[in-house]
Amino acid sequence: MLAARLYGPRDLRVDQVPEPGQPGPGEVLIKVTAVGICGSDLHTYEDARIGDTQVKEPLILGHEFAGEVLAVGADARDGDDEPLQPGQRVAVDPATPCFRCEMCEAGHPNLCRRMHFCGLWPDDGALCEQMIVDARSCFPVPDAISNAGAAMLEPLGVALHAVDLGKLKVAKSVAVLGCGPIGLYIIKLAQISGADPIYAFDCYPWRVEKAKAMGATDAWTVDSGDPVQRIDEITNGRGIDVVFEAAWADQTVAQAAEMARLGGRLVLVGIPSDDEMTMRHSAARRKGLTIMMSRRMKHTYPRTIQLAISQREFLDVDSVISHHFPLADAPKAFAMNASYEPGVHKIVIDI
Repeated sequence: MLAARLYGPRDLRVDQVPEPGQPGPGEVLIKVTAVGICGSDLHTYEDARIGDTQVKEPLILGHEFAGEVLAVGADARDGDDEPLQPGQRVAVDPATPCFRCEMCEAGHPNLCRRMHFCGLWPDDGALCEQMIVDARSCFPVPDAISNAGAAMLEPLGVALHAVDLGKLKVAKSVAVLGCGPIGLYIIKLAQISGADPIYAFDCYPWRVEKAKAMGATDAWTVDSGDPVQRIDEITNGRGIDVVFEAAWADQTVAQAAEMARLGGRLVLVGIPSDDEMTMRHSAARRKGLTIMMSRRMKHTYPRTIQLAISQREFLDVDSVISHHFPLADAPKAFAMNASYEPGVHKIVIDI
């Protein structure tokens, strides 16, 4: 079968690899249908590492994905503890926690110390035609959600977890730094939550316009003026109740801290390419900021599916998708995404 494997920085190749075989107990074999390219995939693609995790041999990338069940192992039960059947369409949580360690038992499986994660060394990801996944990670999706939309439930789930950490309330002000797909979903969820006003910033004008379309009260490119000064002027020096950093976590972390009001809340979602984070200590300390580090999600798939159905008038999960490519063109898709060519929001690989 075909698979897109990373050999080194920006060295992505489509190879023939062996098929995965039959699923074992608690596992299912799926035919992968759609895979989204995530910002964290781009970190790995560009540097052959993310944080302190390095790619040491060819690795199949991809963790935002959906598929169709081809075969089931013994006692293959989904994330809602229902039996899975061949032919079911599923969205797949790429994280497989152990469910037994201290953090899992405490209700924090996203912090599992034995976590396996699709597309993160040493675990292969979803940019392939077939794969075996943990049945418990699968969530059946209704026909009203497209294959690409089912893959988007992963970034939507990450955004939902971030919004949970933000503890949004009706008429609380929000700022979002970074209008990639997760930032865009945060904006939409903030709007649905009743937050108002919602301000957004990004490097690229087409993403700023998309932020407005997704529900931002107003949005600006960062080169149109100092974002911190702009927020200071708009709020008459008060600042923002909840600030989400959803960019590449370079100067945006410091900017986010400066934007937050006294006693405000700061949620950090982005991943810095240099694995470093800086802000003025006094900006956080003197304001008494609550700073939350967002690590993936906590069993959000049932809620994202519910949102995709019940809120589809306001939340079209496909709306962040700008481009589709076949698996054979995965190298071209990654190069296009990494270059941030005009109009790129979310690229989906259709398999």
